[in-house]
Amino acid sequence: MVFCLENNEPRRRLRSTMVHFQASEVQQLLHNKFVVILGDSIQRAVYKDLVLLLQKDSLLTAAQLKAKGELSFEQDQLVAGGQLGELHNGTQYREVRQFCSGSGHHLVRFYFLTRVYSEYLEGVLEELTCGPAPDLVIINSCLWDLSRYGRCSMEAYRENLERVFVRMDQVLPDSCLLVWNMAMPLGERVTGGFLLPELQPLAGSLRRDVVEGNFYSATLAGDHCFDVLDLHFHFRHAVRHRHRDGIHWDQHAHRHLSHLLLTHVADAWGVELPKRDYPPGEPYHGWGGEGCKEGPQSTGLRHNRTEILGGGEAP
Repeated sequence: MVFCLENNEPRRRLRSTMVHFQASEVQQLLHNKFVVILGDSIQRAVYKDLVLLLQKDSLLTAAQLKAKGELSFEQDQLVAGGQLGELHNGTQYREVRQFCSGSGHHLVRFYFLTRVYSEYLEGVLEELTCGPAPDLVIINSCLWDLSRYGRCSMEAYRENLERVFVRMDQVLPDSCLLVWNMAMPLGERVTGGFLLPELQPLAGSLRRDVVEGNFYSATLAGDHCFDVLDLHFHFRHAVRHRHRDGIHWDQHAHRHLSHLLLTHVADAWGVELPKRDYPPGEPYHGWGGEGCKEGPQSTGLRHNRTEILGGGEAP
């Protein structure tokens, strides 16, 4: 049991089992919602799968998962960086994407981060302050932080985590739900493009560093009463869905991630989820022996509304 330090009350665990969402239900859950996703290429894939699932019941293609900085993806728009600038694997890489549904009732924005807290992030927060307030923020940054910023990267990461959570607390309205996605498990051999050749000796320890970084990030997020989704736990047995680079994941993994995330969000917002029985032959049945039995962990829930997806008007 984890406690919120502000009021010493235990945070409730999610009661819902994971739901396999249909596009129509995602549209209803996120109706008139502004969703902001921040992070690395894994978080970009989280953004892409959500954008796709808002429109149709299909999976991302391998090419869509691999693409970086493209001008358009499934009716979205590249706002800044990416192909509008220079494509590279440096810490100054930028990519901002946005999807607005044809109905105008769904807005999803993505910011690529190479560090959890920086001057660039301050600019992002200022942008969010000046524009419409987000209803949901999904954030993670870990691999870049621990591999691209020198020998004292873990210490700097811990300091920056505290900074980012303090700033999020100051900037985001109380009505906004922030979900910290813990970093997914790495393979024994890491060969991702972000890891420069001269940094390859770090690859062996990076797997352990991610576990340590996850501990600090989840603890600090909890201290600030933000929600935490433990992706490292949920995907620890899903090795066959991880790419050969030891970092990235296939389209089935990302759809499963979306289901976990949306189940968590619905529960946090007090939305009653549809109940379905899936036969053993279904694609997501018994995922990794985990995940389908129990919902993800939740921190201090800020919402008490009760709605039922699939019936009546969208929220």
